[in-house]
Amino acid sequence: MLDKTRTTTQEAGAQNADAARSLASEGAADQRTVFDLGLIQRYDQSGPRYTSYPTALEFDPAFDEARYKQVCQETNASGRPLSLYFHIPFCDTVCFYCACNKIATKDRTLVQPYLDRVYKELAMQSALFDDDRVVEQLHWGGGTPTFISGAQMRELMAETRKHFKFADDEVGEYSIEIDPREAKGDTIALLREIGFNRMSLGVQDFDPRVQQAVNRVQSEDETFAVLEAARREGFRSISIDLIYGLPHQTAESFLDSLDKIIAVGPERLSVFNYAHLPRRFMPQRRIDEAELPPPQVKLEILQATIERLTDAGWLYIGMDHFARPDDELALAQRNGTLYRNFQGYSTHAECDLLGIGVTSIGKVGATYGQNRRELDEYYADIDAGRLPVFRGIELTRDDEIRRDVITRLICLFKLDFSEVERVWDLNFQDYFGRDLAKLDGMQADGLLEIDASGIRVLPKGRLLIRNICMAFDAYMEAKQGQGGFSKVI
Repeated sequence: MLDKTRTTTQEAGAQNADAARSLASEGAADQRTVFDLGLIQRYDQSGPRYTSYPTALEFDPAFDEARYKQVCQETNASGRPLSLYFHIPFCDTVCFYCACNKIATKDRTLVQPYLDRVYKELAMQSALFDDDRVVEQLHWGGGTPTFISGAQMRELMAETRKHFKFADDEVGEYSIEIDPREAKGDTIALLREIGFNRMSLGVQDFDPRVQQAVNRVQSEDETFAVLEAARREGFRSISIDLIYGLPHQTAESFLDSLDKIIAVGPERLSVFNYAHLPRRFMPQRRIDEAELPPPQVKLEILQATIERLTDAGWLYIGMDHFARPDDELALAQRNGTLYRNFQGYSTHAECDLLGIGVTSIGKVGATYGQNRRELDEYYADIDAGRLPVFRGIELTRDDEIRRDVITRLICLFKLDFSEVERVWDLNFQDYFGRDLAKLDGMQADGLLEIDASGIRVLPKGRLLIRNICMAFDAYMEAKQGQGGFSKVI
């Protein structure tokens, strides 16, 4: 059965790849990316990933539950749709590379007490928003969302729908992170039945030696069986996650895994750089640093990956993400509607985002708010009838303007000065004169072009978009040398 599944999946993937190459050659040449080793080595500094601006380093306890409630109620006048993020923190085993907030446990009885608190939080959150505000985006992340049982999945979705109204399947973007090792039997059919229409599959690497070194042993057959099931059940978009920079990886070995992914043709790929920070993330201390590829090899892997994916027809969306030219992300990037939030790139820029569960972050109005990061603290707040928001930030007008500029650049690789001037009633050259001067060297190096009308990021500058965005970050100078950010490459 698995052999047949693998063949069917590869045939579908080959057709997808052929279609991607055709689309790329027809209309997406302006979305190409060039790997320039010299420039990458020169600009490879640490910096934010800009899932938010200002970043979480600026969050403050002064933004508390009371202010969060007030802001939520104030946004009802906007009528904006909603986005819900649920954090499911449990994992059966810990992957040594992981930097997520998770609880590694074999004890599945821990799940229901957590979900019971989530249901209480759902009730408290929903009471803040008008009933006509529709949920257009939903994401379950973790941890491992499929750690919970099928019955608990049904229950969680039913409770969510009890408190919030969902957009139709054709409009809504409802996604879940999948560990193929935790998606057995009819799991995929169940997920589609309760409303999910998109998924991301964690793979990282198929090399058994790499898998053993990071405690993530996962066969190709079980991975592709899940992908085939998702296609059979009508999931509209499938993304696969890979990580480069793990122990024992070489450019040749990584391409072997990549070629297997290309052969099955998912709509999206995320190729993440592993940042080894054992002082901050305890599981990483179990990785033997002597087995990690040196920086030069990591760059070779990245270059080979970009070239292989480009040849196969995928487009670089930005920040580790690739997509077929006919995927929603690529289309949104071309038509100027792509957005970025804590879950990555999105096509629903207008939503207010509610973070549900331990450590979740939301974006409501011109604010960010984060839930308690420790499980016992989260439980204590919920049990006392309090929303567990413990810190956040209210954006100033300058924050909002700079967030808009950074979002446009990191999503679209271009910036129209007149559009920013129209939205914010300012003169771009006057407002950002000092910031534009920071881009002079980047323009000389061929990363971008600046003229009287705006900024255009060139193919050589796409991989270094974080550097370009940092020129408009008002908080960067104060953070220099303090750490907290990963390398841009």
